[in-house]
Amino acid sequence: MKSLVIYYSLTGNTRFISEIISRISGSDILELKLKKDDSRLKGFKKYFWGGMQVYMKKKPELMLFDKNPQDYDLIFIGTPVWAWRHTPAIETFFSNINLNNKKIALFCCHGGGKGKTLEKMKYRLGGNEIIGEIDFKEPLRYGKDTGSERVKAWVGEIVKKVNAQTLKVR
Repeated sequence: MKSLVIYYSLTGNTRFISEIISRISGSDILELKLKKDDSRLKGFKKYFWGGMQVYMKKKPELMLFDKNPQDYDLIFIGTPVWAWRHTPAIETFFSNINLNNKKIALFCCHGGGKGKTLEKMKYRLGGNEIIGEIDFKEPLRYGKDTGSERVKAWVGEIVKKVNAQTLKVR
């Protein structure tokens, strides 16, 4: 079974978790990158800009992908939480790529709470099987080791679940 980690990250927290998931699960990785760079934003401006993007329902243009998500059976999708929702980059991805009949595991990174992020992502991914979800509070700030251990346990559960389902089908 081919697996892929898809993520967007502005501050590095979601990238950190994504790289651990990829390493543990042996998944390929696809970072969503904006055509218009947003890395110049710092401090409060970054949060204000992100929240406005969410509330204005922006769908920024993404760079071309080097991997086709349609080629994968299991997909991990990760996002930072902006204004208690997934980022506009993830929304653009959902709008442009039609995923169906995939096994999907969702994760998010936040500074204060996940809000309805995972619920909204599940809604956008109707027609797929959501096999797991987890959230992390700023792993780069509040404990790389704890975050790594939680990721390892969670990915183990996901892989075990997928393998059990695959055996039932055979």
